[in-house]
Amino acid sequence: MSKAEYWVTHLKLERHPEGGFYKEIYKSTEVFKNGNDADFPEGRALATSIYFLLEAGDFSTFHRIKSDEIWHFYDGDPLEIFHIDFEGKMQRTVLGKNIENGEVLTTVIPATCWFGSRPANGSKFSLVGCTVSPGFDFRDFEMADKALLSREFPSHFSLIAELCR
Repeated sequence: MSKAEYWVTHLKLERHPEGGFYKEIYKSTEVFKNGNDADFPEGRALATSIYFLLEAGDFSTFHRIKSDEIWHFYDGDPLEIFHIDFEGKMQRTVLGKNIENGEVLTTVIPATCWFGSRPANGSKFSLVGCTVSPGFDFRDFEMADKALLSREFPSHFSLIAELCR
């Protein structure tokens, strides 16, 4: 059993629609209500957290959500996270434990930014965590359409083509 298979089995991870494996490990029982949010008349969880695992050759397709997402490195090899900032620039962050090499243990992807990720070159797998506040809900989840995103950000075409399903 590989180390990635170990984590998938022992953490009871399931396939994620964006790619990789995940398991929700925390969902706040406290909710808040925003009178302007017709999608959530029952209110939203204050925060959620998941384990997320990507193996070599797999990727998290470009997508966006309506909340900030905090990424945490746990085990395995470095993970590249790409997001298109509000000026349309592609930002690359490497999540990992080699701080001297420019890797970071945690990073924040701002709400509504398009982002995707993949294990860095030579990586076997990456086990990370994602904390979202207000809490994640699939009603907020939008996977990118490769053609539309490429038209909106033509200078990022090759990476969009690599990280879209």
